[in-house]
This record gives sequence, structure tokens and C-alpha cells, in this order.
Amino acid sequence: MKGPLFLAQAAAPFLRQAQGLLLNIVDIHGLRPLRGYPVYSIAKAGLIMLTKSLARELAPEVRVNAVAPGPVMWPEDADRELQEKIISRTLLKRPGSPTDVAKAVVFFATAAPYVTGQILATDGGRSVGW
Repeated sequence: MKGPLFLAQAAAPFLRQAQGLLLNIVDIHGLRPLRGYPVYSIAKAGLIMLTKSLARELAPEVRVNAVAPGPVMWPEDADRELQEKIISRTLLKRPGSPTDVAKAVVFFATAAPYVTGQILATDGGRSVGW
């Protein structure tokens, strides 16, 4: 939490001057906990709250949002059965790609000038079917 907060504080004057965007990459498990990884989920939930808090603090000059990817890149040792189970519970029935996440980032950067304080789940609908 310290790194993103201190970076935002240091960048805030420049972002205000430029009418900029601060964009965090979080995780859907900051919204719904991941079993066996409480510290990870807590850290991502904290970054989500930091995003919302900074949106309040830095408005109206700076927009602050976050992208929350779902299943995008698997660890090398990921269990194939578990991957299939997760994908079966994802509405779009496929894992996401880095390009999917990048397009969400581009959306906030170029097509959403009236959006701040929002968390965009980029998860193929996984969080709907959970």
C-alpha cells in the first residue's frame, strides 16, 4: 500500500497540472476473496479503497480509476483441472489476455473523461457468475 500511495502523492501536483489520470491495476480478488490467499486479497482490497479515496482527494483535476483483471495469465505450475473449472465459471468461457486488460486501460485513458473512482472488472464475466 505504501508504494502506490507515495507514488500518487509525489505525482499529484503534476497530474493536477496536466488534468491527468491515475490508473491502478488491482484484481477481482480485491472484491471477492481468494481462498488460501487472504493477505493477497486484503492487499488488493486496500488498493481498491486507495483508488476510490484518491478519486475523492484529487478531483476535479485528476481522475483515478482501476482495472481489475480476472483469469488472464496462469502461473507455470497451475493445475489444468483448476484452470478448466475457473473458465467454466467465467461467462465468456475463455481466459482473458494481456490485450484485454490493455484495452480496458486504453478505455480509461482515452474514452472515459467523465469517469472517476471506478473499478472495471475485466474478467470475462467471472465476477457475475461467482
